[in-house]
Parts: sequence; C-alpha cells; structure tokens
Amino acid sequence: MEDLSPRPGDLEPIETASLDELRGLQTARLRATVAHAHAHVPHYRRALDAAGVHPDDVRELADLARLPFTTKADLRETYPFGMFAVPRAEVARIHASSGTTGRPTVVGYTAGDLDVWADVVARSLRAAGARRGHLLHNAYGYGLFTGGLGVHAGAERLGMTVVPVSGGMTERQVQLIVDFAPDVITVTPSYLLALVEEMERQGVDPRATSLKVGVFGAEPWTDDMRREIEERLDMHAVDIYGLSEVIGPGVASECVETKDGPTIWEDHFYPEVVDPVTGAVLPDGEEGELVLTSLTKQAMPVLRYRTRDLTRLLPGTARTMRRMAKITGRSDDMIILRGVNLFPTQIEELILGQVPALSPHFQCRLERTGTLDSLTVVVEHRADASPGAVAAAADELRRLVKASIGVSVTVDAVAPGAVERSMGKMRRIVDARPPR
Repeated sequence: MEDLSPRPGDLEPIETASLDELRGLQTARLRATVAHAHAHVPHYRRALDAAGVHPDDVRELADLARLPFTTKADLRETYPFGMFAVPRAEVARIHASSGTTGRPTVVGYTAGDLDVWADVVARSLRAAGARRGHLLHNAYGYGLFTGGLGVHAGAERLGMTVVPVSGGMTERQVQLIVDFAPDVITVTPSYLLALVEEMERQGVDPRATSLKVGVFGAEPWTDDMRREIEERLDMHAVDIYGLSEVIGPGVASECVETKDGPTIWEDHFYPEVVDPVTGAVLPDGEEGELVLTSLTKQAMPVLRYRTRDLTRLLPGTARTMRRMAKITGRSDDMIILRGVNLFPTQIEELILGQVPALSPHFQCRLERTGTLDSLTVVVEHRADASPGAVAAAADELRRLVKASIGVSVTVDAVAPGAVERSMGKMRRIVDARPPR
C-alpha cells in the first residue's frame, strides 16, 4: 500500500496545537454555545433553568457536567424545527433521519454551519489519506441522510474530484471503478465487500484496482474487517465517525499513519464518556456511552447529546486531540444493518398499522452469511388469514420496510404460536451472528 502519511504543512495548526491552547479554545466556544442555546432554543432554556444552571455558570470545561443531557427523544418532541437556534429562513439546509415513531429527527444548518461541516469532512478525508486532486467514488446515500452530501462537500473543499454514485446498482459501481480509476472510495464496510464480490464475479481483480484508500463509516466494523478489506483490495481501510444530530460525518476520523481509532475534532465537538445507567462522567480510558457537545454550530447547537454508542476516550497520537476506540455496541436496541438504523418498533408500527394479516408477535433475527449481515423478520400471521393472504402480507411487509426504512429484509410469516412468548420484556432481537 502507498505511504499516505501527511507531509510537512499538510495539517492545520489546531491539529497539533498544545493541550493548553486547545482547552482554551474549547472553553471559549463552549461558553458561547451554551449562551446561544439558552437564548434562542426554548427547550434548552427550560432544561437549563430546571437544572438551576445559567450560562454564566459555565466557566470551564468541567462545568459541562452540570448541564442536562440531550436525547433523541428531545429532538422528536420538538419536531420539526423546535431545536433551531436561528429563524427557519436563515437555515440553508435541512437533513433528517428516521425514528422509532415514524417521526424523523430533523437537523438544520446555516451557511456557516455548512462551511464548518465541509471543513471537518475535508480534514477527515485528508487524515484518512485523501489528497487534493484525488478522484473520489462516493457510495454513501444522498438525500436526507447526511452521509452522501456531507462527504461530497468535504471532498470538494479538499480539492478532490467527486463521483456522486450513491448506493445501489452494484454492477454499475464496479464498472465505474474500473473505468474511472478512483483513488478513494467512501462507503459502508459491508457494502464494500459486496462490491468486492461483484468485482470477482466480473473477473476483476480487486487488488489490481486503482483504489488507494477506503473511508468507512455509518456502521460499526472491526479491525478484523479492516484486515480483510486491506488484504482483498491492497488499500488503506480507515474509519470515519459522525451522526446527523451532531453534524453528520466528520465528527472524527482515523489518521492513515496510525489507524488506531478516530481522532475527535475537539475544536468543534467536545466529547465525554458517561455511565449509561447513572450518567456519571467516566475518566478517559473507561468504556461507557459517548456524549457530544457541539462547539461551533449555529442553526442547531447540541448540548451533551447522548449518542448511545459505547466506546472509550483515548489520548491523542497522530494529533493532539483525543481518539475514540472502536464502537463496541449501543446502549439501546438499535439495529444497524448495512449502514441503515432500524428499530424493532418501526417494524411493529408497519405490521400493526398497514399489514392486518400479520400479528404483533415477531422477532428480528440477525444472521451473517460470509461477511454480510442479514435480517429476517419472523412474524406470526393471524389465525384466520388464508395461505394466499399470508404470502401477500409477507411481501407487503418486505416492501414497506424497504420503502420506509431503506433496507432490504427477509420476512418469514409463521403460524400462530411459533414466536416465543415472554412474561416480561419481549426479546425482539435474536442475534444469531457468530462473533467476529
């Protein structure tokens, strides 16, 4: 693999600034963000007032622990624009993600926010090994999902040439990789392996392609997956992290010269790790739930957002800023399937609301064939449903999941009583995947 370590002058000064300089900048930005949120977002004004915290009380970074958390439920309860800190007319772009109730979580950006977003994604891509003039094959989805457009703008900011392929059309994607000879690909790791399999089916040697770097995110992946990707494609496999509620991709990125966990761009996003149960802040190095506070967002600042991602904070290596360890799981029951977030309650809503031949007794069964995860919804049909109606209902549920959530699943409609019952909480998720 080509050595893509940064050259002298590549890095921004803040990336290698002293800890004192970084902490000073964070403190000033945190105080401004809390004041901005309190003044312009009714939710934050109520939450801070209820906690007995005034913006003037936030004098240093340790004071952040006095602020209440923000959760996905808060974003849903203020749907659609209740978390905006600027008039809607000043919002240049809106993104959204699907939620468990069918009501999406909405995020907004001023023109200045879009500039910051492009900057942090450009920084992330450069850290991953991308360079000005490189050709990027961007296979993240475009639309309300932040992945495609977020990476696109950052790549252009870096000076790359972007091919906005988006997802799907696997055969065509392979053809474009062969014909256009991209240097970098941005995609989920699981779909990258699907592309590799299609390359092999077409007689294309994956190790002989032009790809130098793969920047992978939107779903958890392991170092074992990294090794397989790098071996099969003879390229660097680098992790990028982000979430829509905080900004999108570009919150953190691995550095290609170390590949030891994503560096969090702490000049824009302040990280904490807390105990998922008590909410107590944990010291660096201990595993818990990642909590993020935006430091520069104007349209929609977020204070202590609970990501539900489980990780550890680690000292900086290639950069001054801290790193986060690989995500080990989530503190809730969300399923991430091929980069799409899916909750069992979304399946339940579709069954109960739109497929009357099926009952609410169901389970989501996760399996793995080769390197790809798959999901089967095992659901009981109603006792009075005819065989024809059962088959049609299974097809309809499969179609609805694809249309409303954006991921393909298998639906197995079984006889009444076939799904296990529980006296307590229903075991909605059956994870039959072998450990990696």
